[in-house]
Amino acid sequence: MQGLHRCSNDVVQLDLSTTNSSSTSSSSSSLSIDVDESTEARITRLISEHPVIIFTRSSCCMCHVMKKLLATIGVNPTVIELDDHEIAALPHPSPTPAVFIGGASIGGLESLVALHVSGHLVPKLVQVGALWV
Repeated sequence: MQGLHRCSNDVVQLDLSTTNSSSTSSSSSSLSIDVDESTEARITRLISEHPVIIFTRSSCCMCHVMKKLLATIGVNPTVIELDDHEIAALPHPSPTPAVFIGGASIGGLESLVALHVSGHLVPKLVQVGALWV
């Protein structure tokens, strides 16, 4: 399928600038592309549709650490690999990898770890329905 490429069991590479409509289903969610959406609109929609989503570049070791941290808590985030031109379409000046929880930008790896160490990450994940305790 053009626009979506499975990189591993938990990473889907998504060409957000594609002009062809396609959709696929991963183990945690469904990703779709609307031909009439801009890259910015697609990113905004994906953020709103997924309780925990990470936007990253391919082979980013910090993304791997983010996924491992969330997995140890019990969360399986949606991970989208972006090209350099697509990263510029992220809302706000976002670091990469950029994590969004409940539609809100958390920031990068440092921010995620700081939330966890302060004890605020798990309650936030419960609040958005990404984790049940």
